[in-house]
Amino acid sequence: MTTLTPSFNVFKQLKLPMWIAPKTQDAVTFDRTYIVIAVLMYMIGLVMVASSSMPVAEKLFNNPFHFVIRHVIYIGLSVIIAAVFLTMPMHKWKEYSGNFLLAAIALLVLVLLVGRTVNGSTRWLVLGPITVQAAEPAKLFFFCYLASYLVRRRTEVMEHVKGFYKPLIVFGVLAFLLLNQPDLGTVVVMFVTTIGLLFLAGAKLWQFLAVSAVGISAIVALAVFTPYRWRRITSFLDPWADPFGSGYQLTQSLMAYGRGEVFGQGLGNSIQKLEYLPEAHTDFVMAILAEEFGFIGISIVLFLSMILVLKALLLGREALNREKYFEGFFAYGIGIWMSFQTAVNIGASAGIVPTKGLTMPLISYGGSSMIIMTIAVVVLIRIDHELRLQSLQATKKGGQT
Repeated sequence: MTTLTPSFNVFKQLKLPMWIAPKTQDAVTFDRTYIVIAVLMYMIGLVMVASSSMPVAEKLFNNPFHFVIRHVIYIGLSVIIAAVFLTMPMHKWKEYSGNFLLAAIALLVLVLLVGRTVNGSTRWLVLGPITVQAAEPAKLFFFCYLASYLVRRRTEVMEHVKGFYKPLIVFGVLAFLLLNQPDLGTVVVMFVTTIGLLFLAGAKLWQFLAVSAVGISAIVALAVFTPYRWRRITSFLDPWADPFGSGYQLTQSLMAYGRGEVFGQGLGNSIQKLEYLPEAHTDFVMAILAEEFGFIGISIVLFLSMILVLKALLLGREALNREKYFEGFFAYGIGIWMSFQTAVNIGASAGIVPTKGLTMPLISYGGSSMIIMTIAVVVLIRIDHELRLQSLQATKKGGQT
């Protein structure tokens, strides 16, 4: 049996109430809490997209429900596609992980060749009436590949430097393609998740610290030597220095947070959504939620996100306990990814971190993000289901004996 690493033992000692982390020995064959959380976040997202997008939709398309209708379609597509992936056993994810990685690279190359350019960024593939943001499936596919790699090369990761750096080379290829779009936000999310998974897999602390230092230095260099990124950094540090220029979006977002106070102005009563705050229904939907529902509204969304992330991490712990290493690392990767992307999205709208253009999982408007995040939740449900079946089978065998 493989020895557990100290970082894994931290999660092993963590205990939460039964309603958050129900025992896998229960007769129920999957954890309904994932569905409840996802549906609640869908509903909150639909309400906020409707509230925040109507003014701009009326202006651009002469139809206030334009984005609402599309968001409902995205949710429907997400459920249908996720239902298909729910039937896919986890050993198939592991078996096809290499193919998923190649698909991720192919999508990122294709978007650079024939993708649509919006506001100086080439991130979208146009497939008839549908646009696909290539970076979204690339994240999920890369984390699937990384989980598979950590199973195949775990001893090498723990004992040899080359085992630690090999996945970073793959990450470097993806990062290069993403930076050419450019999409630094996705690179940062993938980097943090990669380092987190390598650390949980047992990589030595000095390797973790060294790569973290190099990665942070590279991100700083990319910001300093790229004019538009440097403007974002400086405007984030002091948006009020140029409130009608580089700091405009953030100052409008901060006004939304300020107006929301504790209980908010009430649904539909946001002023910032009246074409003052750009991207109000996408990257900055949480600012409108804060304005209309205040601190209470933001706290509810954060609570739901926290429960989903905690369940993913605890599921990873349970899988590793049962020596289901691929499932465990995949669940850990999804948990780290969701937590960091949530933190960056809310942090950017609240002026805590620079704007990165990352969506709020399961809430923001955006088909690609909605579909991929739903698939990620379905993967967690599938892992939980297989662990429960394993427990039921073990119980039946014990009873027969």
